[in-house]
Amino acid sequence: MSDPTQTARRTVLAAGAAALAGGTIAACGGGGGTDEPASEPGGASTGEPQASSAAPAAKALIKSSEVPVGGGKVLKEEKVVVTQPTAGSFRCFSAVCTHQGCLVDKVRDGQIDCPCHGSTFSVTDGAATKGPATRPLPEKKITVAADGGISLA
Repeated sequence: MSDPTQTARRTVLAAGAAALAGGTIAACGGGGGTDEPASEPGGASTGEPQASSAAPAAKALIKSSEVPVGGGKVLKEEKVVVTQPTAGSFRCFSAVCTHQGCLVDKVRDGQIDCPCHGSTFSVTDGAATKGPATRPLPEKKITVAADGGISLA
């Protein structure tokens, strides 16, 4: 016959472990995270990012009027380069060269230039256009506000 005190203790420990596991699963679950779309009641995914009234407005990196058509601007502090391949079309890429990690330093003639080893990248899609870099600059998602402010999404 088992001891009633031991049985009660095991029950409490098992319930505590289940509660902890449930909390961990809930913390890792979807809905509201940045990597998964939020769910509507009933579990249907909206597929759209959800705005939160508690989230502060994103700080603008640069004004669209400061980015030349066919060119771009390197923002060293933020380690990004914002380009405008065609009028009204803006793109943003990491400013860290995919060859050896130097920061690109200028945008000219439709190319983003790395000063370290001469690699160049396209202002349109970040593709490496001249080596030694062979991989494109990673793209960053941006939003362009009605007032022309460009910020990271």
